[in-house]
Amino acid sequence: MNQKITAPGHTVRNFSVLLSPTPRGARLARLFASEQLRAWGLPLDPAQLIVAELANNAVTHGRVPGRNVRLLLYVVGGTLRIEVTDTRGDRLPDLRSPDPDAETGRGLTLVAALADRWGVTHDLPPRKTVWAELTFPAPQSPEHGSPRSGRTCAPYAPPTGEKAPHQTPPLPPAGQTHSRE
Repeated sequence: MNQKITAPGHTVRNFSVLLSPTPRGARLARLFASEQLRAWGLPLDPAQLIVAELANNAVTHGRVPGRNVRLLLYVVGGTLRIEVTDTRGDRLPDLRSPDPDAETGRGLTLVAALADRWGVTHDLPPRKTVWAELTFPAPQSPEHGSPRSGRTCAPYAPPTGEKAPHQTPPLPPAGQTHSRE
């Protein structure tokens, strides 16, 4: 579900998807989030790293076979909120300092370092949602007459159905062939 809601003063954009509680579901969460952030024109980092960590934690520690994990992204003003919901409300995340030799246990430390805010909310039993927020600076409008950076070519415009002079002729209908003679 992808919606754009216009409210007085701001636009609210959101994206939500249900995923399997498997490593594949965690990978898809990161890929879907990256594509949605690109579509919204938002920076991928650090948001895609946060999505990857929260989704991986949900499928590793919040997995219940047969119950999905939900990824929700939404933007209000200049704030992106990332939510990952799983069905193990009895297992709350624990921010801890792992042993230096440990191979796991640093995910929430990474989320805490990258996000402006993060936390956990209890949903309807047996669910919990782990969330993180990123605040983006307001885009600066270029000063009049100042040099600008950005696109060096025209933006893509979908074809209108009219054939431009430089296009090749259409292929013949199926079943017809043309000889090269």
